[in-house]
Amino acid sequence: MKRTYIEEKASDWPEALTGFIGDAAVFDSSCSPEAKVFFIDKDEGYFLKTAEAGTLRTEALMTEYMHSLQLSAEVLYCGTFKDRDWLLTRRIAGEDCTDPQYLADPKRLCDTTAGLLRMLHETDAENCPVDRIRSYTETVKNGFTGLHYEPDLFQGLWEFPSFEDAKRAAEEGLTLLQRDTLLHGDYCLPNIILNNWRFSGYIDLGNGGIGDRHIDILWGIWTLNYNLGTTEYTGRFMDAYGRDRIDPEMLRMAAAMEMIGG
Repeated sequence: MKRTYIEEKASDWPEALTGFIGDAAVFDSSCSPEAKVFFIDKDEGYFLKTAEAGTLRTEALMTEYMHSLQLSAEVLYCGTFKDRDWLLTRRIAGEDCTDPQYLADPKRLCDTTAGLLRMLHETDAENCPVDRIRSYTETVKNGFTGLHYEPDLFQGLWEFPSFEDAKRAAEEGLTLLQRDTLLHGDYCLPNIILNNWRFSGYIDLGNGGIGDRHIDILWGIWTLNYNLGTTEYTGRFMDAYGRDRIDPEMLRMAAAMEMIGG
């Protein structure tokens, strides 16, 4: 996880965070244009995320909920300041799964992340506060215009001859989505924290909630392909997760939904 030292003016952040920041060194740890993430090097460490107002509410809800299950970080502050949302959490011990020590052992990494995902999906989530399928369906339907279509998103894994073929698969998939599983929502290596190969927690839970397991399985396969540069571990991941719980056709339709939804 990259960390670049910065100097932020205190006036740029909510006054409620002053006690957490103090004179601590602050580092930019951002990895996407949609949000800024800062690491505050104080005590055991804190992460502060900021994005457009109204965009971090679900992430805060899901992080709090996952923390109650001992699966994520403690939320210390969530609020809106200067037309932006701000979310402060404690650092989770360890490093994410793109750390060289984990990438250097791809078979173990594949088996570990698949096993962790199966455990997550078997978690009792009766009181989960977020229905992921509702927003997911809206996003996919908005993609039926073709404006967000990414035909190469799952190149080498799931491909469609045309947008119309992908749209037909997505439309069918929408009617089959289940609301029976606790999802991470963006199950990729940078969002899984391990401490010397032992699970520590999940981060970036803004797409989490109750939904269909194939959404997470899809991204669990994709991230190995993307971060390891090979599709070699696709079958191994499904074996380690358990093929008894995977519908290959539903995976193909989930891929179409993601390609269209953007």
